[in-house]
Amino acid sequence: MSRSIIRLIVPDSHGEHIDLDARAAIIRDTRMLRPDEIIFLGDHLDCGGTFSAHQRTYTNEMTEAYEDDCAAANSLLDALEAAAPNAEKDLIEGNHEQHVERWAARNFERRRDAEALLEVWGPAKRLRLKERGIRYYRRSEHYQGISIPGTIKRGKCFFTHGISVGRHATAVHLDRFGACVVHGHTHRAAEARGRTVTNNALGAWCPGTLAKLQPLYQHTSPSEWSLGYGVQFVAKSGAFIHWNVPIIKGAGSLLAQTIDCIARRRAA
Repeated sequence: MSRSIIRLIVPDSHGEHIDLDARAAIIRDTRMLRPDEIIFLGDHLDCGGTFSAHQRTYTNEMTEAYEDDCAAANSLLDALEAAAPNAEKDLIEGNHEQHVERWAARNFERRRDAEALLEVWGPAKRLRLKERGIRYYRRSEHYQGISIPGTIKRGKCFFTHGISVGRHATAVHLDRFGACVVHGHTHRAAEARGRTVTNNALGAWCPGTLAKLQPLYQHTSPSEWSLGYGVQFVAKSGAFIHWNVPIIKGAGSLLAQTIDCIARRRAA
């Protein structure tokens, strides 16, 4: 790496199910950070309703529409692109974006027909990723010689949507990768640390989510989810500091408050 960079990590936002306060906070902070790279961890579309195998329970859920879902995700992408116009961007497909491919695989007999549908209705097309210059990584494909599909490596850190959802999912990622890794999927902000004989500083992180914390399908069970996103400050050597930035609903994000506090102290 020829220079130090700032990397923004955007966790699951779930299209029209995004938390509006969290959306406002990450956009505001992105303007302050001016990141050089943005990595989207997946599930930026919810793909509920038609494409999801999830069975609805409430009539309130019947408002879902794929067009509205895509419109909300495109609005988030538009806002982040405007806030960081020069950032390189990667989007890792999540299990919710993959609902479209699963639906096609269930309903078509031939691969050519299924792929034709994805070319028109798939996430990459509906989010205009090619036109935006955003690289898209499908869950069914391998990249950079990595054994786990839908996973990429940037510098000294791996990024994936998620290989575990349990309470200790972040520790599971650290154990399975044996390297620094950032994942989404669980919607719970978490960090795990470890070391090996050859590496004395390993970490795994989940930044949380940008989605609503209590969707209807959680029924009466309170979720353990948390709003937030990730930031990495990466040195020329590739060494980095990772920060899970919490977003406190109604009060903006901790990063914005920290930057404001530093500015006030300098001005005093």
